[in-house]
Amino acid sequence: MQSYWRLHRYPILFAVACILFYWSFAYNLVRTDSVKLFMLFGALFFLCYKLIQFEKWNFKFLLVVGILFRLVFLIAEPNLSQDFYRFIWDGELIKNGINPYLYTPDQIMEQGMASFLSMNELYEGMSDLNARHYSNYPPVNQILFALAAFLGGGSVLGSTIVMRLIIILADLGMLYFGRKLLQNLNKANHLAFWYFLNPLVIIELTGNLHFEGVMLFFFVWALYLISKNKWIWATPVYATSIMVKLMPLMFLPLFIKYFGFKKSAGFYTLVFLGCAALLIPFFSPVFIDNYSDTVGLWFSNFEFNASIYNVVKKISVTYYEAKPWELIDSYGSFIQKVVVIIVLLLAFLRKNQKLESVISSMVFALAFYYFLSSTVHPWYVVFLLGFAIFTDYRFPLVWSCTIILSYYAYSNPGYKENLWLLSVEYILVIGFFIYEMIGSRPKKLYFFKK
Repeated sequence: MQSYWRLHRYPILFAVACILFYWSFAYNLVRTDSVKLFMLFGALFFLCYKLIQFEKWNFKFLLVVGILFRLVFLIAEPNLSQDFYRFIWDGELIKNGINPYLYTPDQIMEQGMASFLSMNELYEGMSDLNARHYSNYPPVNQILFALAAFLGGGSVLGSTIVMRLIIILADLGMLYFGRKLLQNLNKANHLAFWYFLNPLVIIELTGNLHFEGVMLFFFVWALYLISKNKWIWATPVYATSIMVKLMPLMFLPLFIKYFGFKKSAGFYTLVFLGCAALLIPFFSPVFIDNYSDTVGLWFSNFEFNASIYNVVKKISVTYYEAKPWELIDSYGSFIQKVVVIIVLLLAFLRKNQKLESVISSMVFALAFYYFLSSTVHPWYVVFLLGFAIFTDYRFPLVWSCTIILSYYAYSNPGYKENLWLLSVEYILVIGFFIYEMIGSRPKKLYFFKK
């Protein structure tokens, strides 16, 4: 024991410090306290780096500390996001036999359509925006919400703990298949810990109960099966990933050169059949309209932590007297088309015959989408980070550090953003992105040809 302490005393001390910082984050932080938020996050990111630097070949040590960091949050109420109230609300509706896609919380309360133990607490806790819109969470997410409601015993804390355990299990699964996939790609498997120990991942997923990690678990599992040439077995897993969050839909065209036309057709068909099977229990004639209206809000109504959009908005409003509410609507429609074009260009102009090239194309596609988007919440970057570790690109790791600056908006009345802080975030991220494209690896200037 003494010899172990002598060999690992600094990493052990770093881990203890992390536990104390995560405890403070979970139980003694309000999101309006930006200074404390930034200081805690910065310290945790530095300590994460030091832990991996010292112990990157010590799998058991990093696994144990990663689990301990997550367990710190076990009974904490999420303090950076109110979304979990809506998650539990949807789960309680399913528990009471009501389709969450058919009615808004406002409608449920006004019409008295349901009654459950935590109903008023959940309704008052969720944002007004959530209360007046239909659910936009795909079917597998809804199943997990329902599971949390059933096992949570009707209490908010009980349901929160169940969701937290689900997310922790998903992160463990991501670590398991991530290491296997890294080995198949001839990369060091300790790279998976840049995801597993990343403070953004721990805080936004385990802490704030976002399900990007569950989507990522199924996504990486599917990629691992594809790397083993078990693409048929990968299709239901990939479909499940889509039905947790829709984002993996974007990447389907990128497989066409990797599989070839005939196999791609089979892959796409089985994935869509899998999605349809998962959707059937929730389907109704008005489902498509309700769901598409809510999802469309993300393109036409919301703006948070944007980069290029903020530049376009500043120029349009200042010099062309554009109306902000009209601009974001037209911009959102335009960006949807641009992203489709970018994905198709990556699919047909890149030599995606190798899986690593396919994953690199995914990194470019999602990064361009986020750079162009009017809304980039911090937990969105978790997905980009999660599969970027299978490539040579590290700008998502930089982004996972700098995106915390976007939370400064919550310290201001009306959630007014500080454009100087957002400039710092995106200058560092986009600057490092450009450096990786043309600076450190000149050959990747021609990434469409790889």
